[in-house]
Amino acid sequence: MSSSKKLSQDEVDALISSLDQNGSASGVGTVSEKDVRDFAFGEDDLSLLGDYYALRVINERFARLARVVFQPMLRVQPRISAQMPTVKTFDEYCEGAASLMSLSTSRIDELRGTKMMVIQPEFISALTNAYYGGDLGLKYVPRNEFTATETRVIEIITEGLNKILLMAWQDLMPLTFSEHAREENLQFASFVEGTETIIVCSFVVQLPKSEPSSIDILYPLQTLKPIAAQLRSRMQSEVIDDDLTWRERLEHAVMQVPLPLNVQLGKPKFSLRSMLAMEIGDVFPIKLTEGLSVIVKGQKMFVADIGEVGGTSAITITRKLDKSSAEK
Repeated sequence: MSSSKKLSQDEVDALISSLDQNGSASGVGTVSEKDVRDFAFGEDDLSLLGDYYALRVINERFARLARVVFQPMLRVQPRISAQMPTVKTFDEYCEGAASLMSLSTSRIDELRGTKMMVIQPEFISALTNAYYGGDLGLKYVPRNEFTATETRVIEIITEGLNKILLMAWQDLMPLTFSEHAREENLQFASFVEGTETIIVCSFVVQLPKSEPSSIDILYPLQTLKPIAAQLRSRMQSEVIDDDLTWRERLEHAVMQVPLPLNVQLGKPKFSLRSMLAMEIGDVFPIKLTEGLSVIVKGQKMFVADIGEVGGTSAITITRKLDKSSAEK
């Protein structure tokens, strides 16, 4: 005897009613009004920037080159690490920010926008102490304003960091900064509206015997939107493959090496008997001739004539010796 696989209409109605009851009891299929929010297409569209690949490359290059800015003050190169760029509103960035910070705003002429560099006061204090021979581990005491000395230090490092930032951007596109302005409180900084979206590029600076500090570079989202396609690209270094700044610093350091310079006035000869009989006050005549040898670090380099300038003995270089002549 065969059984039918089809359900009757009463059985179908019973199944549907049981599903409705289970759904209402468990809450499946229902959405609370508090979980619903309005969304307008086209707003808060961050996909224009892709995965920030080019911006990450720029930040990494900036972190590598920025160490030389702090070396004259710290006498060591600090460790600087670039963090992933984050997107937030300016109000969100200002929440919990300190009342005193170094805020340097510059206009980016090519992008018709602005950027802001934010430096923590603890880092400024540590740089100032180290610059004038103090201890990096000195505890920071919060204040309401920067001193005149700290303001000058801020000017020096801001100028240096802006030059490094321009070098980091030049592979993507050459930029120029103008209309520099400085402020000490985010509430008074004329940067963007509080609801505007900004890109925050953070850099962690690790100093010896002190807590890590941070340097932030802020870009308004509207400033970077015109170059969204370039920011999505896999940027390669085409302008410079090696570190020209390092080469220039190496050349400068080599050129500053002190070398002893001696002028050989003569080569008198006398016997061992005369040398043993030498006493204080003895005079040995030396005949000066033209073409004195100028010896640099034990090697004959030039030929000179002796003379006088302003009452001081001096020499005039007359000829440079080649390698073969110097060895004779």
